[in-house]
Amino acid sequence: MKAKKKSTSQYYKENPEAAEKRRRWQRKENKKKKKKKYRAFLNNIRRRAGRYGNGDGEDYDHDEKKFISAKRNRSKKKNKKKNKDGKRK
Repeated sequence: MKAKKKSTSQYYKENPEAAEKRRRWQRKENKKKKKKKYRAFLNNIRRRAGRYGNGDGEDYDHDEKKFISAKRNRSKKKNKKKNKDGKRK
């Protein structure tokens, strides 16, 4: 019988040192110019659509070019490029 898989949040609750290390990495990553530009782009789309700050819980899906629920948008399978053998690159 397989052991039950733990959630990420459960792992970080049990390992505060690892949680702090992850938060340090996230702070560093979020300061990058590319990340800031991307967040600004997404906010701009929401503002133009009249959805910024209304708490509707929807995200812009760049594949479908429309707003969909955040849960659905974050759980979509990403298309992985495969070579002619059918294996991922």
